[in-house]
Amino acid sequence: MDVITTHINADFDSLASMLAAKKLYPRAVLVFPGSTEKNLRDFFLQSTFYVFQAERMKNVDLKAVKRLILVDTRQPGRIGKFADVARRPEVELHIFDHHPPSREDLHGTVEHVREVGATVTILARILREKGIPLTPEEATVMAVGLYEDTGSFSFSSTTPEDLQTAAFLLERGANLNVVSSLITRELTADQISLLNDLVQSTTRHLVRGIEIVVARASSDKYVGDFALLVHKLKDMENINVLFALARMEDRVYLVARSRIEEVNVGEIAAAFGGGGHATAAAATLRDMDLPEAEKKLLHYLGKRIQPLRLARELMSSPVKTVQAQETIEHAGELLTRYNINVLPVMDDGRVAGLITRQVIEKAAFHGFRGSPVGDYMTTEFAVVSPRTPLTKVQDLVVGNNQRFLPVLERGRLVGAITRTDLLRWLSARSNQVTSSLAEADFFAAEPRKRAILKIMEERLPPAVIQLLKNIGRKAAGMGLQAYAVGGFVRDLLLRKENFDIDVVVEGDGIRLARALAEEGKGELRVHRRFGTATLRMSEGYRLDLATARLEYYEHPGALPQVEHSSIKLDLYRRDFTVNALAIHLHPDHFGELIDFFGGQKDLKERVIRVLHNLSFVEDPTRVFRALRFEQRIGFQIARRTQVLMENAARLELFGRLSGKRLFRELVLCLSEEKPLPVLKRLRDFGLLAIFHPGLKIDSALEARFQRFEEVISWYRLLFTGEKFERWMVGFLGLTDGMTEKETDTLLSRFALAQKFRTTFLQRRSRALQVALRLSSSPSLSRSDIYFLLDPLPADFLLYAMGRAEEEGVKKAISLYFTELKRARVSLTGKDLKRMGFIPGPIYTEILHALLRERLERKITSRQEEVGFVLKRYDPQQRARVYRKKAAPAGKRTEERQRPSPG
Repeated sequence: MDVITTHINADFDSLASMLAAKKLYPRAVLVFPGSTEKNLRDFFLQSTFYVFQAERMKNVDLKAVKRLILVDTRQPGRIGKFADVARRPEVELHIFDHHPPSREDLHGTVEHVREVGATVTILARILREKGIPLTPEEATVMAVGLYEDTGSFSFSSTTPEDLQTAAFLLERGANLNVVSSLITRELTADQISLLNDLVQSTTRHLVRGIEIVVARASSDKYVGDFALLVHKLKDMENINVLFALARMEDRVYLVARSRIEEVNVGEIAAAFGGGGHATAAAATLRDMDLPEAEKKLLHYLGKRIQPLRLARELMSSPVKTVQAQETIEHAGELLTRYNINVLPVMDDGRVAGLITRQVIEKAAFHGFRGSPVGDYMTTEFAVVSPRTPLTKVQDLVVGNNQRFLPVLERGRLVGAITRTDLLRWLSARSNQVTSSLAEADFFAAEPRKRAILKIMEERLPPAVIQLLKNIGRKAAGMGLQAYAVGGFVRDLLLRKENFDIDVVVEGDGIRLARALAEEGKGELRVHRRFGTATLRMSEGYRLDLATARLEYYEHPGALPQVEHSSIKLDLYRRDFTVNALAIHLHPDHFGELIDFFGGQKDLKERVIRVLHNLSFVEDPTRVFRALRFEQRIGFQIARRTQVLMENAARLELFGRLSGKRLFRELVLCLSEEKPLPVLKRLRDFGLLAIFHPGLKIDSALEARFQRFEEVISWYRLLFTGEKFERWMVGFLGLTDGMTEKETDTLLSRFALAQKFRTTFLQRRSRALQVALRLSSSPSLSRSDIYFLLDPLPADFLLYAMGRAEEEGVKKAISLYFTELKRARVSLTGKDLKRMGFIPGPIYTEILHALLRERLERKITSRQEEVGFVLKRYDPQQRARVYRKKAAPAGKRTEERQRPSPG
């Protein structure tokens, strides 16, 4: 048997949703799990145009239920005996609900859950998409549920989809006269009496800075539409947060309404066994009198209500200012440099006025570029303190039409709130923030916050979590705010291992680093110019600490100029939204993810997006980074970001980059696990030619890079312990078809040191000769292979191995890595001296001969080495001309040292 049911104390949205569900499940039985609201009971009694066929609960065999369809709820505590049915594993559960999620929610095999104004909206959309017809009577009942649950579209929970549903129902013949008669009702004498009790009993409580109104009423009999009375009281008294308690018969009914984000009445009602939305909720309290219910309510409010939001939580700091005596032209430069629209004007340390971009542009247009800012500033403006409630801020910004609000503490400018800051915050509160912006919006001052402590505990070693807690605790004790930022946060959310931790400090980052080093937290290196420091921890982790800073560029492609700033401005200077995430480390907020620019959404949708449209103009190397991230983590570049990348290539901004910066970017591209896809994308954007016009990707190079990947994977599995440069193998492969002269021109373009260039060209030539010799002499002895290959570092040998197509070459180099390279002579110079040999060139000859015997496996032990020396060499011989059969070991060691490119 299939059953359609809803919550106890069903309302019109419950009825409408059950009716709509019946259209989807025509064989299902309609059953109310308990009582219904009075207006719904009156509807059943008075309605003559629609007969609602519902089965009585006592007539339903619960054991026979095979599929349960829940509408307008998914909380087991609100569906009576059907809760046990829903938990049975053999029962198929289908859910249609518009309420916010809670921990107690049931989960079904089919779920249609969205936070819209009414559940009937969800079902109406399904009916519309399936083309299921509705009679005018059915459309009318559904419209009643929609109008009631959205307050005739006046509640803040109303969405555009609700309005679209109303239009659909009207097209299907819904009768608004009937809807109005059912929704708009005259109060009865009992209701007027109950409302009067509520008005007379209202008390106001200040809970964490928020005014909470509690109203009480009693009646010996049940009075319907209590929620309607509460709504009227809220509107009559203009109350932001209202909790109304009414004792009727043997129960206490709780109805709650909230207009502010800090009080989620749905969560509070859920704690009393009820439920609802953040703005409207209800519960029924049993076995409790009115005073006890009020006491329990106030106690719970003290624990659950969030503190009142204050100006300091929204303000940006530090604030860019201009002195009153500075010129209009200078003020305009500041606005452009920092991408802002208003500057506070300072005079003798106080805020004397404000000047806007519009005023500056008009003054400049009229020829007053050299005039002092003080002549044209606005002197009439409101200010707030960091402790001003945001509701007051809203009144000042909206009511006074003031687009920029200075935040002062004891007369000192400590921050600022813009009109856009406030609008974004208000929009975020109502979950109406648009996510389709072409770029991240710096003015989205209210960050999206999310607790990710569980993810941290799941993904990070306990030592790392303890380290982060120590940093946050130490920073808080010094009056600083510390945040983990950047790739560490990104990879944590992507479930990828990354223990290179970047920390940004609002305040003096170097001071915090020194304090941590003094506690023995690691080895410290300070870079004062950039306000950064590096700590190498004893556990092996690397910790980079930086003072929160902003960057501006004197011209495209220039290195950034650095100034101190806030966490928001620090994140805004970063390359992409997915790298502009932070985790708060303060003990009171530890594990709180901060997202000003939509990075979480872009991570979820796997999108790479710049933070502003001039990002690639300011720093063209971000194009290379975008292509690396795209290939490394499998993300897509946002359409607008790709257009901006193409514009940067077309404007030839890369020509302004220094050779060293270009080389560094190429090295990073070639250091990727799979560099070929990155190189192909560079080619797609026409960027390979900026390195050298001779760099091209053809089928031969693609095959070569494929072999390089196979060779490198093989080499890593050997665990030789000898490091090699991944990028060097790729760079050798990329320049494989270039002549020595062309390659030297390329290295000169990169401004590399002469020693590096010379050594690189010599080794590349030697690697090619090695490959040729191995190819032409397949019968080389083991020792010949060793002495041929040993002077070259591993990366040059891997290059030779990867470019070779002959199996003999690959086998010879493989033999060197797997066996020959590990060959060692047991005897030392001290042993030879004890044997009577006078120190001199003979030592090298003997050790070289021993190594050759070891390589050919003619000698396998120390004892055999001693026998070989005594048999072949005369220790009493004092003078002899020695022929060098191989380069001295010291010389070979010198050859293999890697010179620095810089």
